[in-house]
Amino acid sequence: MAISFDEVQHVARLARLDLTEQELRVFQGELNALLGHFSDLDEIDVEGIRPRPHAVSLTNVLADDVVVPGLSRDVIFKSAPKSRAGLFVVPIIIEE
Repeated sequence: MAISFDEVQHVARLARLDLTEQELRVFQGELNALLGHFSDLDEIDVEGIRPRPHAVSLTNVLADDVVVPGLSRDVIFKSAPKSRAGLFVVPIIIEE
């Protein structure tokens, strides 16, 4: 199934593309080549081949969720610019 020049022109008009006749001819050729590739795919015998969601098999690459000791509260607040009553004190960024 080939796409005609009028169809390419119609699609370009719908897309509000201001294309010259030469550009329309180029796109017509490219679209017909693309459609030709789909025709080639239709000719491939896929009988007995199970559909797959991905072209390659996927493996989970996430690390195990392992609990490790963290920094103590004293060490964390020692590096904070300002703290009070076990909380970080930050500058006010939203005023009333």
